[in-house]
Amino acid sequence: MPYDIVELMEEVEVKTGFLPNVFKAMSHRPAEFRAFFAYYNAIMNKDTGRLSKADKELIIVATSAVNRCPYCVVAHGALHRIYSKQPALADQVIVNWKLADLSDRDLAMLEFALAVCRADDITEEHFRKLERHGFDREDAWDIGMISAFFAMSNRIAHFVGLRPNREFYAMGRTARGGREGEAEGA
Repeated sequence: MPYDIVELMEEVEVKTGFLPNVFKAMSHRPAEFRAFFAYYNAIMNKDTGRLSKADKELIIVATSAVNRCPYCVVAHGALHRIYSKQPALADQVIVNWKLADLSDRDLAMLEFALAVCRADDITEEHFRKLERHGFDREDAWDIGMISAFFAMSNRIAHFVGLRPNREFYAMGRTARGGREGEAEGA
């Protein structure tokens, strides 16, 4: 494996305590690995716009639930729990996003993201609805690109049989300093 990929994988493993399976799967083709993670970083790690890290992860969870992608649902559900400090919301979205405890803003965001995910015709009404909830066209672009990228990622995960790392299941569910398996707020 090329040194830059090995170095990145070691950095991630040190930071998280484990190596997420997506890194192993994508390392099969170094050029595609670099392109995949470069685009991931471009859309997920930018500091502009009105989307928080929790918003972005919620878009991924909803998109991945619609696409029945166990890896992305579990991994990004864990990240959403960590960023949002809401241990149940991602699980609610996975089961039925329309019945989840979401704000009107979040509902509008997910409705738009899922229209992109399903390849619906995007109309001016979609944009107007987002604007009524404080999003502009650049935010719509970000929502759409995250949903589209993860729709592709979901299909890659299906193709390669990617399964979630065990570590993801407990992330964001346990109290800091609490016993393993102890629920937050318990």
